[in-house]
Formats: sequence, structure tokens, C-alpha cells
Amino acid sequence: MASEQAAKCLVIILLSITLLVISVSATPSNKRKSLNTIKEVNRKGPYIGLITVFPPEEDAFFTTGAFEINPHHPFVDLSGRRFRIGKVHGRKVIYVRCGVGMVNAAAATQQMLDLFDIRGIVHFGIAGNANNSMSIGDVTIPKQFAHTGIWDWLKPNGILPSDDVAHLDIGSYNVPKGGVNLLGRIGYSYEQFFSETGKPDAAQPLVWAKISQHWLRLAAKLEGMELQQCVNSSNCLPQKPKLVVGLRGSTSNIFVDNAAYRDFLFQTFHVSSVDMESAAVAMASFLTSHSGFPQNYYSRTTLSNGFPVIVIRGLSDLAGGQAGQNSIRIFGPLAALNAAKVVVQFIRTLSDDPSQH
Repeated sequence: MASEQAAKCLVIILLSITLLVISVSATPSNKRKSLNTIKEVNRKGPYIGLITVFPPEEDAFFTTGAFEINPHHPFVDLSGRRFRIGKVHGRKVIYVRCGVGMVNAAAATQQMLDLFDIRGIVHFGIAGNANNSMSIGDVTIPKQFAHTGIWDWLKPNGILPSDDVAHLDIGSYNVPKGGVNLLGRIGYSYEQFFSETGKPDAAQPLVWAKISQHWLRLAAKLEGMELQQCVNSSNCLPQKPKLVVGLRGSTSNIFVDNAAYRDFLFQTFHVSSVDMESAAVAMASFLTSHSGFPQNYYSRTTLSNGFPVIVIRGLSDLAGGQAGQNSIRIFGPLAALNAAKVVVQFIRTLSDDPSQH
């Protein structure tokens, strides 16, 4: 009897081990295949990393016809994302669509930098327009980004932390004026920045993530390039879109479609565009310090991962500044196409620049 029970236990143990091996080995086999492909791809590097956000922007990029897929290794699937390998104007690139929001943007950027032989990151897509001197359809390449979504949200009589970089009193927007707004006030805090060369677990305060200066100078050569003015034969913008290099942008996990908040961001942070990913991509790639707010918020920072980065955004709407409905549904595809056209020309400029080889 004891021997039969022992045999049964042995069978159960062996079966359990077999099932465990099968369940554990299923996923790693796919992962090993992807990693082997990545090794093969990296032997042909380095590459420029291209990161956009959601399908309309991806469609616009592929519509340019500039992306030539690698016939031997067309793509690598990792963590639910497809990294596409190819060329643009002879320059080797790896393209990925990260998904909406800062977490997705940071995760996709870090994954690209960790696994592939990347020389720099070009992030692109659409954005809201917070600057009345800019127009829908224009393309902006900001020189720096602020993460404007790190809040201290206090009660109406709450005391703001002394190290907040800006604040918004919600009650000052009451209509009619007067009274107490129970939503209180918001203090804007700084980002905690961890760098590759910094001390472990020693974050430095950061407000502005600065874009790579050399790439900005190369991009400035594209100002004046022809951009698309019409969605179709019956729906055109009143003026020709333009490319502007060197303004400021803001990022948060908020889709801004509010005139008062749009004006607050412009007046307080002097930003011309608002989006939901760019600061995250910039922080994951390349960060330096900048002055403008009190100096203690710009403790000298170095490279996060040590890669140049640039952000190219087409303005699809007025972020709430319009009289009627948001125009993103109408002019979003046009703004995305104009941004994609600038991306393609920027990569051509990189290919022509001897310092980028």
C-alpha cells in the first residue's frame, strides 16, 4: 500500500513538473526568438529611433512612402508593441507606436534604447496649440518641455509647498467672481530626474527637459519648407502652415480642450504646444538643465541615457481656444501628415550631416 501511494505521489510530482516546464518555457521561447532577431538587427546598426503615439499619426507617416521595410527583419514584437525595422532616405531606422500617455511613451522609449543599437530618438505626432501666434496645421519643434502634470492639489486655504514652481487658484476663474471654490488650488511641482551618471537613488529636481541643441540647429534649416494646407479639395486652412523651431512645449496626462487652462499654461509656462507624451520621451533620452524659474530647480543634470532627442509636433487644434467643437477630428490627419513630412526631411538632413555618421 505504501509503495502504491509513493508511486502515485511520484506520478503527480512528475506531472506537475512537466506542466510547470511547459508553462514556463512557452513564453521564453518567443522571447528568445525576439532577442535573437534583435541581435541580428543590431549587427546592422546603429539606427535612428522613431516614436509616434496613435494610429492616425502612424498612418500619416506611412503615407509619406519614405519608410522602406527591411525585407530580412521587417519587425520585432515586444511587450505588445511592434518595432519595425527599415530605412528612410537610406538612413537605418526603427519605428514604434508607443500608445497614448506618458507611461506608454517612457516605457517604449526605454525599451527601444535598452534593446536596440540606437543613435538618437525622433519623437513625432500631433499636439494642441496654446499660442495665438501659431495656427492649426503648423509644425513646432520645441527647444524644451515641461511636465505640467505633477500637482499638489490643495483645499481652498491650503498652503502651497515653497518649492512649487507655479500655482493655479481655481477660485480666480469663478463666474461670477467671488465666493469660495471647493476645488481649491493647484501647485505645480518639479520632476524627479534620475540620470545614468548620477548617484543611485539620488534624484535631481527638473522642470525643463531640453532638446538636443545640435539636432535643433539641423532642424532650423528646414524652416520654410512646404507643408500641406488642405485636408481635401473642399476643406483647406486659411493660411499656409509653417514650421517653427525653438519654442516651448508642455506635457501631461491631460487632453487640454479648455480656453482658460490653455491661457494659463501659455501665460505661466510660456508654452506653445500641449501634448501627452513628449516630456516623457525627452526625459528617457536626453536631458540637460535650463534656467528660467528659480535656479534651485535646475540643479545641473547630465544625460539620462545619453542619446540625442528631438520632438516634432503638428498642431491639430486650439486646445480649447476655439469657439465651437475641437478641430482635431477635422485637421488632426493634416497636422499628423505635416509632422511626418518634417520628420522625413529631418532624417534626410541627418543623412547629409557628416557629424551624424
